[in-house]
Parts: sequence; structure tokens; C-alpha cells
Amino acid sequence: MRSRGTAHARGGPDWPDGTSNCKCPPRHGSRSFLAGEEKRWEPVGGGFEEVGPAATGREMDEPKAADGAATQPIEVELIAVLAAVADGAPLALTIEGGRALPSGPFGIDHRSLQSGLRAWVERQTGHKLGYLEQLYTFADSDRRIPSNGARAISISYLALTREERLAASQAAWRAWYDYFPWEDHRAGPPAQIATEIAPQLALWAESGADAPMRVRRAAIAFGLDGRPWNEEFVLQRYELLYEAGLIAEARRKTGEGEGPALGTPMIGDHRRILATGIARVRAKIKYNPVVFELMPPAFTLLQLQRCVEAISGLNVHKPNFRRLIEQQQLVEETGETLSDTGGRPAKTYRFRAAVREERAAAGTKLPLARA
Repeated sequence: MRSRGTAHARGGPDWPDGTSNCKCPPRHGSRSFLAGEEKRWEPVGGGFEEVGPAATGREMDEPKAADGAATQPIEVELIAVLAAVADGAPLALTIEGGRALPSGPFGIDHRSLQSGLRAWVERQTGHKLGYLEQLYTFADSDRRIPSNGARAISISYLALTREERLAASQAAWRAWYDYFPWEDHRAGPPAQIATEIAPQLALWAESGADAPMRVRRAAIAFGLDGRPWNEEFVLQRYELLYEAGLIAEARRKTGEGEGPALGTPMIGDHRRILATGIARVRAKIKYNPVVFELMPPAFTLLQLQRCVEAISGLNVHKPNFRRLIEQQQLVEETGETLSDTGGRPAKTYRFRAAVREERAAAGTKLPLARA
């Protein structure tokens, strides 16, 4: 496996032709495809910090040689991360038997990037998209389309929705934690971290000249050696496992056969893009009431709590959670009750849409119980 140096996750999962995908994106905010950016991560304090210069992807015009002749074709792929929550499980909309996210090329007949993505998602899944936000653009100079060698630029979008029956047979909702089983800490730290991941990362760390840095990165990412677990480091954890050659996408490039079964693999870098989306949602629920996009029009406070826990992969402190929800005036009673809660009929609530802007500015604090 190609050495990636001491910085965290210098390269992502690879295309089938062996070229490398893009570097780590920022934790928040979207990037314009007109200004693709490559970053690398290094441990700083108790977390990670982006370091390194901006890379290529500054313009979409076809590159020209010195004599003005075109030298390199460009193809743009649109990819959707659709998130939903049902029965206490966070879900992603997938195609191809759960191996891929809805996606397709941006064509000249598409009026805009978003309209192109909406068309592909509806064609592949039968699901009509509502609100979208740009997630990240993957535009490294060494990303190539295997069939023709064109430079590949992937523009990903995030959508929060409610689970619904899908018309397309190839589409299915799949649980996040099928792909990232180490991310669900609601019942405590998954045993897989202690029995498989930590020992394998220790061996990988010992094999490198930068062993102390590797040990530190593993400890920060996975909450080892007494360090706290940070639920937002979804992407950093995935890329660390990739760099260490512990997931199928990494072994696919090196040609190695057997290895630990760490989550369900996906084609290309789709699992990496899904990790980026999960990290965005986990971070966003702390400063914007987007969780209500995942809820039905009327819900109980317990259903709301279970939704937040499913997304974060952590339990919340029930009394504090309810007190904060009420103090922030995010919901109001509907005047009705729900009797299928397993106990006494529970009051149902609805989101107060009028508070969206003020809560987005002030922040939405949630009492997560960290492992």
C-alpha cells in the first residue's frame, strides 16, 4: 500500500483504476466546485486540524497546453446523501444492493447542478428531493474516470428527509451503522473497537517510522488511551482505517484478499462520501434544529429523543434533554396524545417553525452522554 505520510488521511479511497481520491474536507460548510480544495489533518490538542496548502480544482475550463490545444477532458458526477431516521435507526438511501449512493453524470441537458441531481435521484429511487445543501466537492487532480481517463469531479449534496416507500426496486434504505458499526455507542463502545480495531491500529502504528504520531491519531480518533469519544470524527476514523489498510476499499486497491470485516463496503469512494454526510448531520444538529426535518408532523418527546440518539450514536440525558427542548421553545403541544408508546398516552408536539432562524443563530444545545 502506498505510504501516505504522517498527516492524517492525506488520501481517500481509490477509484478502480488505482488513482487516489480527494483529501479530507472541512467539518462544516460546503465548497464550490469552482474552488475544489485539498486538505490534510494532523492531531492538535484533543482533535484534528486542517493543514497544508490548497490544491487543484480552481476552474472548470478545459485545461490547455502551451499551444492552446485541449489536453484533458473533465466529467462531473453528482452524488446524493439522503438521510432519514425510522424506528430508532439512522438510514441512508442507496442503490445497487446497498453498494452505492444515488448518483449520475452532470449532463448538458441539466438546467443546474441541483436539477441534475434531482433528476438522477428520482430516476434511480423514485424519491423526490426537497431541500438540498451542498456537502463537498471532490476535485483532486489525480481523480480519473477508468473508461476514458477523464478528470473526475464529484459534487455531493446532503438531503434530510423522512423514510418512505420507494418505487424503484434497485433502491433501498440502509442503516448507517451497517457501513460504520464502530460509530454506534448507544449501548456503550462497540466491542469491535477493543477486539479488532485497536489491536490492528496498534500493529499499523508500530510498522511506521512515525509511530508516535500514528498512535496519537488512533487514540484521538477512536477514543483510546483514556481520550474522549468525539462523535463528529466520522470521516477521520474512516480515513484512518483506510490508510491502515483495514477496510475493503483499501484492500481492493492493493489486491489483498482477506481482512477484517469492518462494515459494508461501497463502490468507489461512496462510503467516504457517506461518512462526510454523517459527520455533517451530527455536527449540524448542535447548532441548527435540522432534526425536525427527520420527524413526522406530530411526535412525542421520546420519539424526538430517540431520533437525536440515533443520529449522534450516543444516548442523551432524558431529563436534561426535555428541559432544554422546552427552554429553547422549539416545540409546542398539538393538543393530542399518542397511545401506542407502550405506556400511558403521551402528548404529541410539533416543531415551531418560527424559531428556526433564531435557533440557528443561537445554537441548539443537546445533552449528549459521551462514552
